[in-house]
Amino acid sequence: MKFLDAYKRCVALPQVPQRIVSLVPSITETVFALGAGERVVGVTAYCTHPPDGLAGVTRVGGTKDPDLDTIEHLKPDLVIVNDEENRQEDFSVLEKRGLPLYVTAPRTVAEGIRMVEQLGPLIGCQAQARTLALSLWQQYEESTTGLEEGERLRVFCPIWRKPWMSFNRETYSDDMLWRCGGENIFRAKEERYFPLSLDEVVAADPHLVLLPSEPYPFAEKHFVHLTPLQETAAGRGGHFYCVDGMALCWYGPRIAHGLTELSRLFAFVRDTLDE
Repeated sequence: MKFLDAYKRCVALPQVPQRIVSLVPSITETVFALGAGERVVGVTAYCTHPPDGLAGVTRVGGTKDPDLDTIEHLKPDLVIVNDEENRQEDFSVLEKRGLPLYVTAPRTVAEGIRMVEQLGPLIGCQAQARTLALSLWQQYEESTTGLEEGERLRVFCPIWRKPWMSFNRETYSDDMLWRCGGENIFRAKEERYFPLSLDEVVAADPHLVLLPSEPYPFAEKHFVHLTPLQETAAGRGGHFYCVDGMALCWYGPRIAHGLTELSRLFAFVRDTLDE
């Protein structure tokens, strides 16, 4: 069997993989959701879902610093990676050691759903992948219908502090905000990920601020650091929210949750502004 990954590399597999290593938390969850969890033999320390299914599965280090020797010793017949969460140098070492490597790289919500469709035949779960993808496409259609007709909400969504950092339009998270009716205030930046100042945020006058729970573990206690934004539209309306980071940036079954929850929040904020 031959498959093309996100890098247009031909990945040849002699049979349906029986020993899968996933170095991507959201894809680990997706593999389980598609019914291939019993064939997962290695995951990262950041792979947390499904918690029951991952009990006893070998941990192979972090997404940025996996133990390549441990991965090799597991004798996987498929290693799934992501071009953002994992490092190119690790790709090269795993390839040189002869391990079948499949690279994913969704940049939009639609590409995230297509990735589910592509993982199905890769791991021998075509029917399950079709079913899941169909439900995700339905949610996608429901969430995005009619959005072009109205004004989008300007959104500030940092992914780090000390320094503050955010992302541009060439990222999955930006597209998730867009598909739910938001507009990332920094989507026009040249770099995909970049440091910023709160003065720049003030100048962009966001309607709301989202503090996601990952990759930086933002929580309500961090609202105090946003006092420079009190005269923005978000500050005047009290529109500072903590949101589930997995809803914002995880692919697979979490896509439905992201579309639903962010669309609902944006609709609430829009109604409040209209008042």
